[in-house]
Amino acid sequence: MKRKNDKGKLFYVLLLVVSTSLGGVGQLLFKAGLLQQSAYIAAIAIAIGILVYVISTAVYFYTLARVQLSWAYGFGGLSYIVAEVLAYLVLAEPVGWARWTGVVVIAIGTMLVGWS
Repeated sequence: MKRKNDKGKLFYVLLLVVSTSLGGVGQLLFKAGLLQQSAYIAAIAIAIGILVYVISTAVYFYTLARVQLSWAYGFGGLSYIVAEVLAYLVLAEPVGWARWTGVVVIAIGTMLVGWS
């Protein structure tokens, strides 16, 4: 049987996933901007990355004001997973088996934190 607050907890889990995902997208935009030859395009990518980071931080602050720090902070590991996947898919950066193993371990740890 589900507890009464499980729906609320799921909402905050989703907010934390959104926050950390936006943080990863911000990192991707920073890197993409730094790879540009055009200073104008680089500045735009970096500015958008900063905006995405601000939104990520606002979502995190909203959530942090409503949940335990020790629980919310555990989701920070997701940012590494998001950055790794985006680097692989978008930037075509090579990722070896050891890093993928680390990603799986972090994912398992994050799930354990979420269930606690």
